Amino acid sequence: MKENVTKVNNKKTTGKLLLAVVGMFAFGFALVPLYDVICEVTGLNGKTGSRVEVAEAGLLVEEEREVTVQFIAHQNVEMGWEFRPSINQMKVKPGEVHVIHYRVSNPRSSLMVGQAIPSVAPNAAAGHLNKIECFCFNEQPLQAGETVDMALRFFVDPRLPDNISKLTLSYTLYDITEKSKTQAVASR
Repeated sequence: MKENVTKVNNKKTTGKLLLAVVGMFAFGFALVPLYDVICEVTGLNGKTGSRVEVAEAGLLVEEEREVTVQFIAHQNVEMGWEFRPSINQMKVKPGEVHVIHYRVSNPRSSLMVGQAIPSVAPNAAAGHLNKIECFCFNEQPLQAGETVDMALRFFVDPRLPDNISKLTLSYTLYDITEKSKTQAVASR
């Protein structure tokens, strides 16, 4: 009798443990998209992925204030592309719309696809740098030897905290050629 009770208890415990393992595994997979959503909403980790409607841009320009915006392009050594902004920094009035370009060249002998990932510092400014048009919204295919100027159209939100007078927008360009090929094959 005692043996049967022990077997039943062992089966219940084993079932609970298996359920806990499956739950932890599912939670681990959910963490990455959850983290991305939290960063997108709060601007944590300098992530700024949201597109802004043109109607919001330039409606309210704060004439008496200037903010310095620095532009940085991180070289991905493994990719081999040349990547740089047309200017290193500019002074802007919050609310004004500005356009700058990033030049990218593919010196390789084959087609490559890149994706730029933005980051803004300080973190508190991430939600206030609004990109209306950005090369980071799309994959960037470049033929062998091709050079292009990619546009970034942006404005700094007038609600940027007064204690922030300088912000840095940096991009890192990643090679997504294989991922892009895989997606193309899967969509056929």
